[in-house]
Amino acid sequence: MSSRESLARLGRARRITDALLGRARAGDLYERPIPERHRLIFYLGHLDAFEWNLLAAPESSRRAEPLDALFAFGIDPLGSGLPDDTAGDWPSVARVDAYVTSTRRRLDALLPVLLASDRYGGDAPPAAFLLEAAIEHRLMHAETLAYLLNRSASARPYRDALPARDVVSAFVRIPGGVATLGRRRDGWRTFGWDNEYEAHEVAVDAFEIGRCMVSNGEFLRFVEAGGYEDPACWSVEDWRWRAGRGIAHPSFWERFAGGWRQRTLSEYLPLPLDWPAYVSHAEAAAYARWMHASLPTEAQWHRAAYGSLHGRERPYPWGTDAPAACHGNFGFHDERPHAVDAHPQGDSAFHVRGLLGNGWEWTATTFAPLPGFEAFAFYPGYSADFFDDRHYVLKGGGPFTDAALLRRPFRNWFQPHYPYVHAGFRCVRNR
Repeated sequence: MSSRESLARLGRARRITDALLGRARAGDLYERPIPERHRLIFYLGHLDAFEWNLLAAPESSRRAEPLDALFAFGIDPLGSGLPDDTAGDWPSVARVDAYVTSTRRRLDALLPVLLASDRYGGDAPPAAFLLEAAIEHRLMHAETLAYLLNRSASARPYRDALPARDVVSAFVRIPGGVATLGRRRDGWRTFGWDNEYEAHEVAVDAFEIGRCMVSNGEFLRFVEAGGYEDPACWSVEDWRWRAGRGIAHPSFWERFAGGWRQRTLSEYLPLPLDWPAYVSHAEAAAYARWMHASLPTEAQWHRAAYGSLHGRERPYPWGTDAPAACHGNFGFHDERPHAVDAHPQGDSAFHVRGLLGNGWEWTATTFAPLPGFEAFAFYPGYSADFFDDRHYVLKGGGPFTDAALLRRPFRNWFQPHYPYVHAGFRCVRNR
């Protein structure tokens, strides 16, 4: 990718996050929509602080600003370690805006110089590689902003019902074969995060997998059957979490006089039965047990998504074409989820549908290093801090996932009791 293309990608990523943060201004940037996350004001400064600290700080004579450190890193708290700051602990919006403007101006002046001096093949990553890390970091936080805005207290209208259409997903048989996880190193020429390395093959026995993600309509039957009140559906730890929090339905749903409705970033809708059910890992696993099934492993998901009848794996479920709107709901094409059986052009070789976009998919695999893992020196805690048997791998992508993050080796991860992500699931039956 040329320097001009990379800088254009940075500009596009900025426009996406600026637009999302601009929506927050209509409400309250000092709100904390999710207890485990920072207030929205943090993200206003964090993205540019991260980019400055990563790309420009070692090359610049600018004196370190206090906000460089304040906005340096986000959090993923464990256990009861929730942030306890107050709104008054944060600087004014005007001050943060001024910091962002100044930091971008200085960074934009330095980037062409840094990119022009790039050298590949050494131990240290070139500026182009670091710039890709900065761009993807910003795009990943666009998803963070999307689910934070979904949980915000800002007013949103109530819409009429969409056409009610239930979807019951059949199981598809996947023959045994090999799944290739990870990617090969190429001397910093192609960007990937440290947890994507190193490529290795995994033998996968034959199994059956849901052709589509589990829909709201299917999950509603679990709710109405008393699944949230049945300890047999839950692991001991998940049941303790569910009972302690009084959780009785997905966090994206709300009860109202006529039944159920779903909250999106901008509206309330009577529950669309054919949309994917966005739930936590714990809720997904409970539903799978209720169905006498399980969640797929990362290798099973890969086999269903990228495998073929002839043994050769595909770069995307549908083949080699670059991701486009016909293949799925991703890349900010539509804020609303689509039906789980939409986008037949995105089917895998085994006719599994909706694998990229419309919602991340939980797997049964705990987030752990692949063989040959080496932490990036420029961001040593990006992955390694979460190799703790307390996070699970997610695959696929959601409505707010950029197309660049749909690459085959990309791995997302969250804790099992985190219910706010645009994440669904599908079930498997082992033969």
